[in-house]
Amino acid sequence: MSVSPSGDSPRILLCNDDGIHAPGIRSLATALDGVGELFVVAPTTEQSAVGHAITVRDPVRAHSIEFEVPSGPVPAWGVTGTPADSVKLACHQLLDAPPDLVVSGINQGPNTAVNVLYSGTVSAATEASILGLDAIAVSLCDWSAPQFEAAGRWARRIATWALGHGLPPGVLLNVNVPARPHEEIEGVALTRQARSRWEEGFDRRTDPADRPYYWLAGTFVNLDNGQKTDLSAIERGYVSVTPIQHDMTAYDAFDSLADGDWDVSFQDDATPEA
Repeated sequence: MSVSPSGDSPRILLCNDDGIHAPGIRSLATALDGVGELFVVAPTTEQSAVGHAITVRDPVRAHSIEFEVPSGPVPAWGVTGTPADSVKLACHQLLDAPPDLVVSGINQGPNTAVNVLYSGTVSAATEASILGLDAIAVSLCDWSAPQFEAAGRWARRIATWALGHGLPPGVLLNVNVPARPHEEIEGVALTRQARSRWEEGFDRRTDPADRPYYWLAGTFVNLDNGQKTDLSAIERGYVSVTPIQHDMTAYDAFDSLADGDWDVSFQDDATPEA
């Protein structure tokens, strides 16, 4: 089944990694109701921390899902794949015309610092950016008892801005909203991704058949004391908006690497322009 474009209303594709039945994407759809023509294509099951994985050795299936917002039903499909699969399938098969904006979320839990690399929420938006579409990833920095109302209001505000202004080619917005009531949020901050890592290990356990298995555990470590990071903004009660890109080239490293003892040296005319 595919959907034909209708009217002049902007087309907005919604996706996530928590699954199409998660409360976050339902709250996102409600928040964006009336901003444009909504479509929902998201995994049928939770796909948290799958990063930018895509399905290449198994079929990907999609089936229609009942999905309602206050103004009425929204075309929606559950996909037996990853967040990136969902965006690919939506743009290449399920929709007759590309969306004007892709919004991924609202994720339950932050996607800040190094977590951006693991996040399926961010990867859905990144896939949209790779396809040449404007995209936003929205996360609520609360694991335990998420209240999505404030994050939804900020998602609507930022999505409306993006539809009106557009984003630079290859750039998407990673938005993290602090776990505060809307009236207690200090404002919005344009931030960079903080430096961080996970100090990890595996707990070795045994199943009832006395066979070993391993459970990943870890502690998040902030390595960045900067005041303009996503982590700092959240701590101070601001909505963090970080422009990110899928081009992972370390342009600043060209000069130092060019001084190395390489069999083939970098040539000035072969060095990519930043």
